[in-house]
Amino acid sequence: MPAGVIEVKPLAALDSDAYLHRLRDLIFELSGIYHPESKFYYLRDRCARRMHALGVSTLAGYHDVLNSPESRERELRELLNEITVGETCFFRNQPQLDALTRHVLPPIVEAKSRLGFRRLRVWSAGCSTGEEAYTLAMILQEETAHLLKGWTFEVIATDINERSLAKARQGVYGEYALRNIPLYYKQKYLERQGDSFRVCDEIRPSINFARLNLRDDGRMVFMKGMDVIFCCNVLIYFGAESKRRVIQHYQNNLLPGGCLFLGHSESLFGLNEEFKLKHFPLATGYFKAGRSGGGAR
Repeated sequence: MPAGVIEVKPLAALDSDAYLHRLRDLIFELSGIYHPESKFYYLRDRCARRMHALGVSTLAGYHDVLNSPESRERELRELLNEITVGETCFFRNQPQLDALTRHVLPPIVEAKSRLGFRRLRVWSAGCSTGEEAYTLAMILQEETAHLLKGWTFEVIATDINERSLAKARQGVYGEYALRNIPLYYKQKYLERQGDSFRVCDEIRPSINFARLNLRDDGRMVFMKGMDVIFCCNVLIYFGAESKRRVIQHYQNNLLPGGCLFLGHSESLFGLNEEFKLKHFPLATGYFKAGRSGGGAR
C-alpha cells in the first residue's frame, strides 16, 4: 500500500457505492469538483482519511456528517483540503511567462497609461501552495524597473484548500519546488532557511492570499478589475457546467483587453465564445475584447 494511504476496512464491507455517488454529487454541487467513477478510488481514499479522523466507520455515517447543519461547512472544508492537493513549482510554464511580459503586459500598460491608471492586478486562481503567485510577483517586481516603472501591482492568489494557503503564506519551499527557477531569481528573491528557502520580504506585501471557492457566485462577482488571470490546471477537475460558470466570471471580472491563461492542455473550446484566442511561441492566451491597443487586436 502506498505511503500515507489509510485503509479503512469496514468501508467496502459495510457501505454501498450508492453513498459514494451521493458524496460525489454533494462535493460537485458545492465545489464544482467532479469525480467520474474511474476516479472513485481516489474519492474513497480521501473520504477514508476524514472518516478515520472523525472515528466514523461507514460512508453512510460520513454522509450524515456532511449533511448535518452543525458540521457540514467545517467538514466540507476538511474534505476539500484532502481532495484539492495540487503539485506545482516556481516558473512552471516559462513560455507562458514570456508571453505575459513580451506580449500581454505592453498593450495593457499602454492603454491604461493613456487613461492615467498605473496599477496592475493579476489573479492567480487556484494558487495551491503559492509558487505561481510568488513567481508572478517576482516577474512583475523586475518589470517595475522597466515596463512598469512608476506603477504598482497586486497579485491576488486564491485557493479552496486552507492547508495549501497556509503553506503559501509561510513562503518556505524545498529544492524540488525550485527546480525550474532561474538562478538570478533564486539568488535575488529567496533566502536560505536551513534546508529550505524562504521568499524574501521584498515581494510578500504585493501578494494577497485568500480562500475562495470558484463555485461561490456571491464571492466571484466581487473579483472585479483584473488585468490578467492565471487559472492553470484547475478547471480539469470541474464538470462542464461548472467550467462555464467559472469562465463567465473570468470574462466579467477581466478588464477590457485583459488576458486569461489556462494550463498547457486546457482550452475554452465548447465552453465560451466571447474570449479571443491568441497564439504565442509555445503558449496561448484568451483575451477579452475591448480596450484600444489591447492584446486581442
